[in-house]
Amino acid sequence: MAKIVAVTACIAGIAHTYMAAENLKKYAKKEGHSIKVETQGAMGIENRLSKQDIADADIVIFAVDTTISEADRFDGKKICRVGTSEVVKNGRAVIDKAISEI
Repeated sequence: MAKIVAVTACIAGIAHTYMAAENLKKYAKKEGHSIKVETQGAMGIENRLSKQDIADADIVIFAVDTTISEADRFDGKKICRVGTSEVVKNGRAVIDKAISEI
């Protein structure tokens, strides 16, 4: 079981940000992995990942279409970058891609 953390952010910060977050959680759990997802949407940063969450993660998924806030928190971590629409269309493939990069 892998430990995954993710950040989702779309340009408008509304629908795709949250749909991507839900799909990541859904498919990570189906595959037996633990996941915590931070959203950076219209409401700002929600479900902020702690330093410990990030330190403990085997992989970080950036499901983003824009620049994320405080990206330097993830320096030194393995990062899998995808667009939010990719996660919305096929969350399982994104989880599989991230796991293959560990």
